Amino acid sequence: MALTYQQLLIAVPLVLRAGNVPNIVGDAGIGKSALVEEVAAKMGAQLYTTVVSLSEKGDLAIPVPPLTSDSFVETRHYGRLANVQYGYSETLVSIIKFAEAHPDKPIVWFLDEFNRGSQAVQSELMNLVLQRRINALRLPETVRIVIAENPDATMAGFTESEYDVAIADAAIKDRTVRLVMTTSTAEWLSWARSVGLNSMVVDYLTTYPERLSIINRDEQDLHPTPRAWERVAKNLDQLAQLPAEIQKSLAADLFSGDLGTEVGASFAQFVLAHGRGLTVEELQTKESSRDEFRSVDDATKLALLRDWIRDDSGQPLSSEAGAQHFGALLAMVSPDGQYALAQSIGERLDNILQPMYERAKEEPAGAVAQLYQQLAVIATRGDNR
Repeated sequence: MALTYQQLLIAVPLVLRAGNVPNIVGDAGIGKSALVEEVAAKMGAQLYTTVVSLSEKGDLAIPVPPLTSDSFVETRHYGRLANVQYGYSETLVSIIKFAEAHPDKPIVWFLDEFNRGSQAVQSELMNLVLQRRINALRLPETVRIVIAENPDATMAGFTESEYDVAIADAAIKDRTVRLVMTTSTAEWLSWARSVGLNSMVVDYLTTYPERLSIINRDEQDLHPTPRAWERVAKNLDQLAQLPAEIQKSLAADLFSGDLGTEVGASFAQFVLAHGRGLTVEELQTKESSRDEFRSVDDATKLALLRDWIRDDSGQPLSSEAGAQHFGALLAMVSPDGQYALAQSIGERLDNILQPMYERAKEEPAGAVAQLYQQLAVIATRGDNR
């Protein structure tokens, strides 16, 4: 189970009012920081943020030498020794000073990327989160803590997660309220329109709503996320001010730097065609779309056929018409792209591959059997590279 941004705008304050600590879990770039900023604003709270992954052990209790001569211990044989006291991080000092100056104003302290900090750092923060204390300091009652984590493989629903995290202590899991965050393209598009984000981005994601967020797809190092699309929109605003030839030479690389090669090239093609991008529906229903498919770049071909695989209800690959059409388009893709598509189909064993196998047994000379054999050859060729 997971909650969208708008649902979390209700759930997070609810948990805070109950006196509990919300733990927002979601993939990088999904909008956790923006969510907490909006929650704090709606609560009328002062927001402080600590990025735990950038913290080091001792940051909350840094030893400093006393400022008076009475604070030093003089010994006869062993020299002079400072009687060390402890100071607190600048954020914590600011929180305490603000609370004293504004006793009625709520404060939200956001501990971001909590489980990307080391175990030692998490241990230092433990009393703050669980007991609201560190050494002799007690957090004011007006302070509410919100933490955010990236998913780890021990969390339900995230067994394939590969984030470099330090698994949180069981006490944190037991004493915080885990709120899993998911994306909603409809919500994001509504927000994008309200803030005037570039219309090309809005139009593209209206056409391809599943591309708002693609996590760990084909092990690429860059993927579309809501945060990445916001950067793309702002870059596009600047790109549009340049001459057309420069736009054409920069677009694919510029967008791929945020979205990954496949979606970046597809979006570049969409922009350069002034928003007229080829869709899977057109590919499946219009004969003329085959020539247009042939002319687009390989990344766009790959993205379109992946969309077909993801939802092949229009022309299932287990149907003669679907298999024949898909096979013809597959032949227009590069060998590396063909191998990637064969892998994608292989991952959908129950939905696509098994029905294809059953149909191929019934009609061994049909188009489905030919496509099934074609995919087997591609897979074998890829494994032997």
